[in-house]
Amino acid sequence: MPTLDEEIRRLMADETASLHAAPDLLERVMRSSRNKRRRAWAAAVAAAVAVVAATPVAYLTAGSVATTGDQATVSAAPEPPPIDDTPPVPSDPPNLGDLGDGKEFGHVKVGYLPERLRWSHWSVDFGDRYSTSYDYKGDKRGFYCVQIFMYEEAAVQEIGDRIQGYRDEGDGEEVTIGDRTGYLVVQGVGEDGMKGTPTIFLKMGDSQWAEIMFSPTYAKEFSGAGAVNAELKKIAEGLTSTL
Repeated sequence: MPTLDEEIRRLMADETASLHAAPDLLERVMRSSRNKRRRAWAAAVAAAVAVVAATPVAYLTAGSVATTGDQATVSAAPEPPPIDDTPPVPSDPPNLGDLGDGKEFGHVKVGYLPERLRWSHWSVDFGDRYSTSYDYKGDKRGFYCVQIFMYEEAAVQEIGDRIQGYRDEGDGEEVTIGDRTGYLVVQGVGEDGMKGTPTIFLKMGDSQWAEIMFSPTYAKEFSGAGAVNAELKKIAEGLTSTL
């Protein structure tokens, strides 16, 4: 007659014999992923699934097993500690402080803005990336009209990659702003039912780029794409680096 331990091992083996990872699991998940970042994530998920599937189900590990003669008793598992589900209090991201009229921030001066726009009192500062915006009311919790995002040092590589992506897709066009180069494009076309965000990227130096954006709602106030692009170019022309 098998011992109690042998019987438990047999029952566990029977329960887990049918658990296995499909041989093509990783390949199927990888095929459903469209870019490098998602492929890396998918590979990690598939690996985790394979590990779980290969792990025996331990019915008796939640507590402890004690044997007395031919009988076994299982002690109850300890109660888990209570979960604190109080949501964390959100904190504001780092900002650029009081910018006055908003015409100078970080390492850039703004020489031109469309009529009636003023600094929104909103900004963010992540070191080599920082930004501020402009609206009609100077309300940091309102909707922006124009936003300027600056990229410096290592962060400029991100802009190069994004512009190359637009080139590869045939979106946008190269532009010249004075003696500087840039790229004009409408970003996010079709997202959330919007017509996209008119944007101009401006190279202000080898280690500094600007991204100037019109909100889709603000762009509707102009007569058409030509008028919007003309204003974007004016803002870009008026930017001066202080690096």
